[in-house]
Amino acid sequence: MNLRKIPSFSQWKQLFKTFKKSEKLFFLVFAILAIISGLYLSVTFYFKNTETVPAYGGEYIEGVVGQPRFINPLYGEANDVDRALINLVYSGLMTYDKDGKIVSDLAKDYQISEDGKAYIFELKENLYWQDGTPLTVDDVIYTIKTIQDSEYKSPLRANWIDIVVEKVSENKVAFLLYSPYNSFLENTTVKIMPQHIWKNVLPENFVLSSYNLQPIGSGPYSVSKIEQANTGFIKKLTLILNKKYHNKIPYIKTISLNFFENKNDLIKSANQKSIDGFSVSALEDPSLSDKEQIKQSGNQKKNFNAFSFSMPRYFAVFFNSQNSKILSDSNITKALIYSVNKQELVKNISELNGEKVSIINSPILPDYFGFNQPSITYDFNQETANQLLDKSGYKYQENKLRSKPNDKKPAFQYKSYLKVGSKGSEVTELQACLARLDSAFKSFLDQETTGTYGKGTETAVTAFQEKYLPDVKSTGETGPGTRIKLNELCISPQNDFIPLEITLTTINQPQLIQVAEFLKNYWQEVGITININAVDFTELKEIIKNRDYDALLYGQALGSLPDLYPFWHSNQVNDPGLNLTEYKNKDADALLKDARETLDQDLKKSKYEELQDKILESAPALFLYNPDYSYWVSNKINGINTTKIIDPSKRFSNIENWYIKTKREWK
Repeated sequence: MNLRKIPSFSQWKQLFKTFKKSEKLFFLVFAILAIISGLYLSVTFYFKNTETVPAYGGEYIEGVVGQPRFINPLYGEANDVDRALINLVYSGLMTYDKDGKIVSDLAKDYQISEDGKAYIFELKENLYWQDGTPLTVDDVIYTIKTIQDSEYKSPLRANWIDIVVEKVSENKVAFLLYSPYNSFLENTTVKIMPQHIWKNVLPENFVLSSYNLQPIGSGPYSVSKIEQANTGFIKKLTLILNKKYHNKIPYIKTISLNFFENKNDLIKSANQKSIDGFSVSALEDPSLSDKEQIKQSGNQKKNFNAFSFSMPRYFAVFFNSQNSKILSDSNITKALIYSVNKQELVKNISELNGEKVSIINSPILPDYFGFNQPSITYDFNQETANQLLDKSGYKYQENKLRSKPNDKKPAFQYKSYLKVGSKGSEVTELQACLARLDSAFKSFLDQETTGTYGKGTETAVTAFQEKYLPDVKSTGETGPGTRIKLNELCISPQNDFIPLEITLTTINQPQLIQVAEFLKNYWQEVGITININAVDFTELKEIIKNRDYDALLYGQALGSLPDLYPFWHSNQVNDPGLNLTEYKNKDADALLKDARETLDQDLKKSKYEELQDKILESAPALFLYNPDYSYWVSNKINGINTTKIIDPSKRFSNIENWYIKTKREWK
């Protein structure tokens, strides 16, 4: 092409001058439209051929009521705040995904022996601690052996008794079990500790180490900064990305936890938009009014999105048949179950607390784990409840409460003819009674209180006869008339009726007290007297340890791989076992053993489905409800697609997919 034939700018300028006014206007409009069309086509092409994707950066700030104490896998399990931080800072051989399933973390692969007694794990390549030190099999072995060592007093120790850990090679470690245990894989989600950091710390100094708040882990985030008030209260803890992380690097660069002393301060911070999220459980048993105090943006997009995660936990009333004679009668425990309207109860709990709550009728959580529902059910039926209570012998009285005649004789009565020279427990009881009745009788006895009928006792009996049987000749011996009077004065009178009365023990927390009050009302409607004993958690632990309760309103948590053995096997009735009803059944024991040892998941499922009916047949507990975990997060946070978590600390189980910033990439 001859470039000289293309008009120059000055020539175009001269040409433009030759245009009439109307032609100039037309030309300008055409040029502008051409430019706009070009831009539109370019933008359309760009957006059509690109997509929005997460980008790295941003900070997520969570509000928490409480304080971190031990960001240490050995001790942090007792504190929700610690557990959450441990899950962000440390890694385990295995971990949980967004659906609550166990997946590989530090482990590249694992194998289970045919007999189910050996688990061998192979570590991934190029694993590093956050300080750059290589993470090895030796760290795994050190962690487990430290947990097993009683000197360290780790609450995890019970999970690792009778388990041998061995080094197979430089990248393989084996766990040898005393007997098959198909839920063992869940044990391996325990977080691994760095041997090079902790090996020189004495057991007695573990809880005092600065590494409990400034840990070196291998998880997606590392502790960067801790801010404290003058009082020592930790106000803020900042975590930054661990660039040496072995799995997918999260998008969010910084996670900060702001700590509050009470829920009111947290709510205030949420309304000021100085936090991006919080666990509703952090509101210390929230009521719906608490949530209503957190301002949303009217009809516009809400400040917070509410997430609800399913968890394998439930609340029930456990009947202690060994501690309460009343509750040893299955007619009564079945009546207690029939008389509760669970539909109404769950509706009330949900409305009061603004959380999703589901009815349960079984200890194996069929809906959560995909088991079949039990064939035995106890649907709400007050008529059936009343019939069962009548059958138990407890009848309605004039006060509209139930009781039954007391035909039980006193544990002790004076039956023997006692005189000087007599010995035994009946003489001891006589001497004790005389000493209580009158100080003069006590002075006659002097030191004669050891169960031998001497002259002092004879004198005291004579004085007793003169005072209480003046028309009868005093003999100083316990003849028929004297024994009748002694039984009248010394033996506590028996009640004519025994009330149908039960004490319901629970934790002194608003939500559980609400539930206890609902249950009390249901049970009083069928004539049962209920006393509520609400205690703090420290006291409750001792009560549970001693099994010192009639009925216990309490929660139990199952894992991702449920093992009901600790909750229902007969050898778990004593502490530290968790058989809270002291339930004993040989058939159930066999089902529990088979279910925990088989490697066939279909067989385990069938055993548990059979087990639930076996347990429900005896009615040792009233299974109530399964609450979801409620979590509110700012609408600026995206990528949260979690469905199930094992416990609240696992809310960060898919943190690598959360994001704040975005960018566009070509498709």
